[in-house]
Amino acid sequence: MAPPATAPPAGEQERTALAKRAAVASLVGTAVEWYDYFIFGTASALVFGDLFFPNEDDPIIGTLSAFAVFGVGFFARPVGGVVFGHFGDKFGRKAALVTTLMMMGGSTFLIGLMPTTDHIGIWAPVLLVLLRLVQGFGVGGEWGGASLVAVEYAPPDKRGAYGSFPQIGNAVGLVLSTAVFALVSILPDDQLFSWGWLPFLLSAVLIGVGLFIRFRLTETPTFQAAQDEMEEKSAQEKAEEKLPVTELFRRFRRPLLLAMGMRLGEAVFGYIILTIGLTFAENYTDIPRTHVLVASSVAAAAAIFTYYWFGQLSDRIGRRAVFVIGSVVGIVVTFPFFWILDADALVLTYVIYTVAYAIGVGAVYGVEPAFFAELFSTKVRYTGLSLSAQIPSVLIGLWPLASTALLAATDGDPWPIALITVVCLLIGLVCALLAPETNKIDMTRVGEETEETKEAG
Repeated sequence: MAPPATAPPAGEQERTALAKRAAVASLVGTAVEWYDYFIFGTASALVFGDLFFPNEDDPIIGTLSAFAVFGVGFFARPVGGVVFGHFGDKFGRKAALVTTLMMMGGSTFLIGLMPTTDHIGIWAPVLLVLLRLVQGFGVGGEWGGASLVAVEYAPPDKRGAYGSFPQIGNAVGLVLSTAVFALVSILPDDQLFSWGWLPFLLSAVLIGVGLFIRFRLTETPTFQAAQDEMEEKSAQEKAEEKLPVTELFRRFRRPLLLAMGMRLGEAVFGYIILTIGLTFAENYTDIPRTHVLVASSVAAAAAIFTYYWFGQLSDRIGRRAVFVIGSVVGIVVTFPFFWILDADALVLTYVIYTVAYAIGVGAVYGVEPAFFAELFSTKVRYTGLSLSAQIPSVLIGLWPLASTALLAATDGDPWPIALITVVCLLIGLVCALLAPETNKIDMTRVGEETEETKEAG
């Protein structure tokens, strides 16, 4: 007879419970953050041009202006990454994450209450820019912290799987935002522009849920180990401790550059699906905008599962291999993505959106939290992870604006956009091949480099 099953030790049960709570906190909080962010991008493509930058002669000019404001937020993201990375590495992940959630959600709610240019003139776009800067500053520290909480709590052999949870939150936020806008977009234009602000105001509910979960978090074991080591140092040693950002650029330059290159390819490709495809379809094809929004929602819903699957796969075969798979898929489908939209092929639009997002973006984005976090030591990990994602954001944030300008200049011909996307994906692919494999490293290290990070640095 088989021996009776025994329960895991109490300590192991507690660690597992904390790891699951951290993963859920990362998912919910990131869903809130990216819901806020995506509805701004969607609104830029659909309504902000008419409401804040009206141009009766050429509506695409208004869309260009709205995407310019969308891009402004990306310039604030590296600053937010440095600021929140510093506090997250020095004082703890939890406080930084609570602050980013409040900044992001609060600014989004206020956008929902804003009067338009018809009501207050030039002050409407000015206020929109200011709130967009607050959004960007908050999200600059959000992703790095949410990823760290999930990865640093995870069991060593499940960091890819647990690290996918903030990415799943990204997909949930996209599903919520596009689904809500898909509903309001079926309204006649006069109603859409007059009371189609519901997506922004709903962020208040999501903020409450996110704060409730995040306040229940404790600090991660790896950060606590770093704090314990710091307390054992003398006053002189503490005074000689360098700022996290200084230590990052001194000892981890190459890992930072490789992660930035990988992030560039993933994000440029991702925004093709998130905003640029919608702009192209809205202005240069006969596909109804509601179908494009629903196709985005379907693709993101599929990505909820593929993010986790690819994260889990990276625990078995390695981060690099999975990232390479996603990059190759992205390179292969970029041109067909635009060909299908241009052909007004409705069924194939749903197919290409799902393949591009759930598999192409799913593989590269799903492994980034674990892959990037493992490139840096504990004392600089929040800063390193944040800047890996946010420094390229300065270029990425201009991408919807630049792509819309290219469409206007070529009278709707998308080939320059597709070519630039493929080049960026190739950069990410090469960076992944140059990076060390990290899925077996010891995440409990504090300030020292491992053989993997020495190889990368």
